[in-house]
Amino acid sequence: MHTVPRRLLLALAAGGLAGCSDPGPSAQVRLATGPRGGPYATFGSRLATEAHRAHHGLTVRVLTTAASVENLRMLGDGRADLALTLADSAADAAAGHGIFPRKIPVAALARLYLNYLHLVVPADSTIEHPAQLAGRTVSLGAAGSGTSTTAGRVLAAAAVRDVRAVRLGLGASADALTDGEVDAFFWSGGAPTWAISRLARRRPLRLIPLGGLARALRRDHGPVYEEVSVPAGAYGLKGPTPTVGTPSYLVCRSGLPDGTARALTDVLFERRDRLPVPDAPGSRLDERYAIGTGTVPLHPGAAAYYRAAYG
Repeated sequence: MHTVPRRLLLALAAGGLAGCSDPGPSAQVRLATGPRGGPYATFGSRLATEAHRAHHGLTVRVLTTAASVENLRMLGDGRADLALTLADSAADAAAGHGIFPRKIPVAALARLYLNYLHLVVPADSTIEHPAQLAGRTVSLGAAGSGTSTTAGRVLAAAAVRDVRAVRLGLGASADALTDGEVDAFFWSGGAPTWAISRLARRRPLRLIPLGGLARALRRDHGPVYEEVSVPAGAYGLKGPTPTVGTPSYLVCRSGLPDGTARALTDVLFERRDRLPVPDAPGSRLDERYAIGTGTVPLHPGAAAYYRAAYG
């Protein structure tokens, strides 16, 4: 069992942890994930399967979406009960900041794993650093995705202007790079990401270093950004590439019943070995990591699970 710092236990206890009941045989929740076949949709489908196996009365319906931003909007307007999202998008939604004109009643079940921001170019590209993106055609990620939010902030932090921005999902971005329709594309995900590994087998590629930008992002947008490196060997690269890391959260609407929230959090950790997470540093589900959801408050049902797990 993990040893948890006393201050974290006190923080959980201060959250008003009430006892939770079983979610019951009629509990049905809708989980907003990401594009079909992508990492969020894959994770969500497995979570739905494991939730039903562990709690036969708990049904999770998986919704495919554009990912983070759309998912949070779906929580806000009642089309979803749960959502997968990047941490920066979730923090904005909770605060009513940035592209969210008003606060969304969102709570966190867990910080799941770390994503690595990729800025991908062909190996023979003349682009060596972000400033050289000026005047180029760059895919920032799909409209409504967390990648597009993070990418826009990175360009601003690097003082890059006059980019010809297009908004394509990962698969379309990879095809556009192969066909010469874009000069570079952004993606936030595991390292390696399978679709980018497949692209690298078709066409050699490089990642543009983004080291040092996390500090500026933290200053301007809050503490969710980390200095990380894509490991050496990913995509056939000889050395590590410094970049920006952003966690993924599993969040829910604040009004989700405590018993349902606790049951889902239980599934995350009791069945963690059956859930697909990126094969990269910081990827394994861990209770000590999970409770660090920053300005997005833990749902009382999730907090009750962590309190019980820590003893």
